[in-house]
Formats: sequence, C-alpha cells, structure tokens
Amino acid sequence: MIHFLFKGLIRDRSRSFFPIIIITAIVCIIIFFAGFLNGIYNSLFFNTSLINSGHIKVVSHAYNEECQLLPNDLALLEVEDLIDELENFNGQYLWTPRITFAGLLDVPSQAGETLFQCPVMAFGIDFLSDDSKQLEIWDLEDKIVKGRIFNQKNEVLISEELSQRLNILPGNTVTFIGSTMHGGFTTYNYFVSGIFNLNMGPIDKDMMLVDLEGARLALDMDNSASEILGYERGLFFDNQETVLMRNDYNIIHSDTTDIYRPFMLALRDSNQMGTLVDFSDVIMMIILVVILIVVTLVLWNMGIMSGLRRYGEIGMRLAIGETKGHVFKSMVIESFIIGFIGSLFGTIIGITITAYFEKEGLDYSKAMDALHSSNFAMPNILYPQVTSELFYIGFIPGILATVFGTMLAGRAIYKREMAQLFKELEV
Repeated sequence: MIHFLFKGLIRDRSRSFFPIIIITAIVCIIIFFAGFLNGIYNSLFFNTSLINSGHIKVVSHAYNEECQLLPNDLALLEVEDLIDELENFNGQYLWTPRITFAGLLDVPSQAGETLFQCPVMAFGIDFLSDDSKQLEIWDLEDKIVKGRIFNQKNEVLISEELSQRLNILPGNTVTFIGSTMHGGFTTYNYFVSGIFNLNMGPIDKDMMLVDLEGARLALDMDNSASEILGYERGLFFDNQETVLMRNDYNIIHSDTTDIYRPFMLALRDSNQMGTLVDFSDVIMMIILVVILIVVTLVLWNMGIMSGLRRYGEIGMRLAIGETKGHVFKSMVIESFIIGFIGSLFGTIIGITITAYFEKEGLDYSKAMDALHSSNFAMPNILYPQVTSELFYIGFIPGILATVFGTMLAGRAIYKREMAQLFKELEV
C-alpha cells in the first residue's frame, strides 16, 4: 500500500508538493527560533558568569554585605589555602581568585602632567600562572583589536571604548589612582599592551584587565582576593548543582561569627539572575508552545482542506469496493509521509541556517549601543546554538498536526453511512 501511496503522491503533486513546502518552511522557522532562544539564554548565562559571578563564587561574609561598594578591605584572606579547600570540596570545578576594583585611570604626558582622566572598572584575574585556564575561558586571543595580550604583571588590557575616550594606544603608560586594601592612597603605573572588545555593549565600556599579581601589587593585597570564582570544567551551567553546592558549603562555614569567613553564592544570586534562571525554560516553553499551537492550526486546516478536495477520489475508491476503514488508513499514512518529508527537509534547512549563524553571529550592536546601563552581560553579537532538541522538535508539529488534520477530515467520511456518503460525494 505504501508503494501505491508514494506513486499517487508523485503523480498528483498538488496534494504533496505544496503541503511539503509549507511544512518545510514552518519547521525551519521553529528550529531557527528555538536555536535563537538557546543562544540568548546560554550567552547571557555564560557572559554573566564570566563578568560577574562565575558559575559559583566565594566571598567573605562581610564583603557580600557591602559588595556594591567593592570593599577590598573586607576581601578574602589566605586565598591559596582557601582554594585548596575548595578543590577538595569539589574538584570538578576550576577555582580561580579575582580582584575587582575601581578608581581613576590617568594618562600622563611626558612631563608627568595629566592629559586625560576617567573612572575605570578593573579586574585582576589569574591570567599568567602556569595552570590558569582564564585566557581560554575569556577567549582573549579573539577579543584583541590592537596590540597583544599582556605577559607581564605591570601590563594591562584596555577596552576599546575606554581607549578611544582617553586616546590610549598600545605602548602607552597609564596610572591607576585608587586605594589599597588597607585604605591607603595608591598610584601605580601600567603599560598598555593591547586594546580589547568583548562585544558586550555597556558592560565593557570602562573595563581594564590586569593579571592578578599586577592588581595585588597596586592594591597591597598579597595572598588576598575579592572573590574566588568557580567554573564547571566543561563550562556547562547547571543551576541545580550550583544551588546544592552553595547550600552544603555555607552550612559548613555557618558555625562562626568571623566576618571574614567564606560565603558561597551561585550564579542565580547575581543581580536578578535567579528569576531569569527559574523562568528561562518556562519562557522558552511558553513561546514555543504558542508557535506550535499556531503551526498546528495551520497544518490542521491544510490537512482538512486536502481531505475535502479529494472527495471525488474517495468516492471512486469506495465505488470499486474499498472499505471506509481502508480509505481512512491510507489517508492517514499519506499525511504521515508528507509530514515526515516536510519535517525532515525543514529540520535539515533549519539546522543548517542555525549552524551558519552560530558561526557568523547576528550583530545587533546598534541596539545595544542605545542602552546606557544593563544588569545583565548581554553580547552585541548573538550566536544561535544548535542543540540536541533541534533535531527532533520540528517533527512534533510537522507530523502530528498534519496527521491530525487529515484524521479530522477522514473522520467525517468514516462516520457517515455508505448511502449518505455516496450521495454527498455525488457518485
């Protein structure tokens, strides 16, 4: 029977070609949209973990209470011992210390006078130690627009927007003006090795990156750090795992009144990430369900119309002795074949398009430039992502809606008495 149906579909292209095109287009749109949403959420989670929180982080209890002020006088002490403890606590994570500090960046003339001056947000990150993975996690090689990555403690990277504002080029010397861990006044000269652009809109406009030891020299923070960030080694964010880890760790360190005791925070604790993490899957599901409902109605209607316009053919088949059940079964199988072929083509095309933009990206930097502030680390270039569900999600509406639409049309035929059916079919 299937061979007969295939021949019929090839012979009568009006009932196969157009439905396949419609299904292909709809499935393609669904897959690309799902990949687009995956790209938004995954980029947001990764960039927020990169800039703000890691997948999980440890700060002192006192620092957490005043974190908006960047109080490095309340920073973690004896960091090396604390990292050893964290590695024993969970060796599946990469633990790295970081110093977050702010101040003024001064561009001096050859005579030592100030040419330009601007506030700066700086990150002291463990880039240069032998076992550090931070260069790979930050992907700095691809983010450098001028100059090179630093290789000395007294070298820094300056964001592209900050370099333009201060008229800084690689090779220039800048002076950081701020306060030490102990509240003293500090000035420290850095050599600008390169200019970078993280493509994160307002997030990196005033940013300076320096090696951890270079920050410690400027701030007098030997063996101290603002925070210790933890990253899952595959850089895969698991909200449930981080929450359990946070709870277990904080229970261990809850039996002391020491204000410098370590306190663990999950990514969901950063800004309003908890709400976004909780509702990301729900939001994506709601959007996809709405799309699937609309698509189902379109394909359902198409299946009904396809069945109704074949009344003459159906009457002929009944007249030559086919049963209503056999006719109904053949219509369902035929619709399944059409839905499968359309879904297969749509999946292939949709994944191909998504994979292309996963590599090239979708640039919406102009929209991000309109933002003056942001709580989330959103990139200027969005990369849709091909995930495992994209290989099957399109088959759900593509096959089921088409089959159910045909079944609804066939149901009217199946339930009628034969005499009445012949009369309606004018046979």
